[in-house]
Amino acid sequence: MSSIRLRLLKWLIPPILLMNLGAGALAYALAPPPLREAVLRTLVLLEIALALGCVALIWFSVSNGLRPLNRLRARLNQRNGDDLTPVTVADMPYELEPVVGAFNGLLAKVGEGTQARQDFLANVAHQLRTPLAGLKTQLEWLGARHAGTDSAQSVRLMLAATERMIRQTNQLLSLARAEPQHFEKARLEPLALDALVAEAVQSFVDQATLKSIDIGFDLQPASVTGDRFLLRDLIDNLIDNAIRYTPPGGAVTVTVRPGLLAVEDNGPGIPPTLREQVFNRYVRLDDKTHGSGLGLAIVRDIATVHGAALSLAEGAGSKGALFSVKFR
Repeated sequence: MSSIRLRLLKWLIPPILLMNLGAGALAYALAPPPLREAVLRTLVLLEIALALGCVALIWFSVSNGLRPLNRLRARLNQRNGDDLTPVTVADMPYELEPVVGAFNGLLAKVGEGTQARQDFLANVAHQLRTPLAGLKTQLEWLGARHAGTDSAQSVRLMLAATERMIRQTNQLLSLARAEPQHFEKARLEPLALDALVAEAVQSFVDQATLKSIDIGFDLQPASVTGDRFLLRDLIDNLIDNAIRYTPPGGAVTVTVRPGLLAVEDNGPGIPPTLREQVFNRYVRLDDKTHGSGLGLAIVRDIATVHGAALSLAEGAGSKGALFSVKFR
């Protein structure tokens, strides 16, 4: 990889030195013979000082000229991987505007592709929900009819696979609905957060019981303005994540306070160095647990479109994980 500074030094220093050497040779030739030795010593010192001064001046000038490019690089490095908003050109030098324009054009193309993919996922997920729900109903009916036969185990395996497919389909639909482009502010309404959480917790009691997990909730009256379906997705994913990664015999606590939703578990927890990564899509820290790595990404997106702050910390006694959503 070439360097602009080195290229400028390569192309500027030799011509400047040659010009000065020519001027020095001319001065030496025109000097009286008795003074030529003194002139030569003076010219050598001047040439060395001039060469060093030229190198320093060019290096400083190029560094100063590259500052806008370095600022642009820093701004791009600070972006999240899914931030496709155009780069502003208001404070960019004229020479960088074509580069920024080309980059914004690339971002626009990536955004169009991302939007098309999200629309496709939303349509596919929506179309799959009905047949999968029907398949689950039929498998449950078969399981009840063949509970004591040799095929009961096969029916249970098919039912478990179908439930995983339904969960993945619902997550894809939630992910698409939480996209800012799909977020409909017209659907925002005053909601009782405590009632919404109480409704959600009940659907996880059986799942927690199967793992001998003590699931409890401490709910105080709390009102928020939001989308009922998206907030239910947020709550479901936080509780499901806590139960999924809490070992048998553990505990999960869901807390609601005015402007706050918190889900705490006493599972293995998440190291501080990995806490930012878990909110990215398709990130899974435990390969032994089933999942797509979308749950916490959905939580992040829903919190973002609601203007809420999502944080992750250690649970009580420095054990487990504590997910908090603070609403404004």
